[in-house]
Amino acid sequence: MTPLILLADEKKSAAVTDWAARIGWLVGLALFVALVYWLMREGWKWRGTLQGDLPELPSAPEEPGAVRLTMSGRYHGSTTAGQWLDRIVARGLGSRSRAELTLTDAGLDVVRPGATDFFIPAAALREALLGKGIAGKVLTEGGLLVVTWQHGDRLIDSGFRSDHAAEHTEWVDAINSMTKTNSTEGAER
Repeated sequence: MTPLILLADEKKSAAVTDWAARIGWLVGLALFVALVYWLMREGWKWRGTLQGDLPELPSAPEEPGAVRLTMSGRYHGSTTAGQWLDRIVARGLGSRSRAELTLTDAGLDVVRPGATDFFIPAAALREALLGKGIAGKVLTEGGLLVVTWQHGDRLIDSGFRSDHAAEHTEWVDAINSMTKTNSTEGAER
């Protein structure tokens, strides 16, 4: 029995003899990864430059009116309406962040700690629906509140996810009732 134990004891891995080649490969790999990240960053900046014609985002009015709904959750980004992969990065709309949403008679106030806050006037709201994805984020069916709004000459979809997903339906109903009210008022004028 002793010889079997000795045979198992004697097996060892081979010694690394070419440290220079291994270090060279690691440095090359690190440079390649750094190049890929740099190219991604440049692409993001280029997309922002191409979208430079997007007007400044409005800020909330001093007196927004009575609060209809509030929601705490995440802002997942904005895209060109109907094109859920065409991300808008200009004016800070491409930055994901926590978000506090407040719906009032004046519109939708989006407060984002660490990112640019913005306000969507009630007249700019077009539609709200339950979606499953927006550029870079895919969820289960109905897991995302998508708000369509007009900014300048663009229609924009902005995606939000509440900390309590059951709130989404209430938000869709409230925003869509506001857009119907706005369209009937505009037709009467």
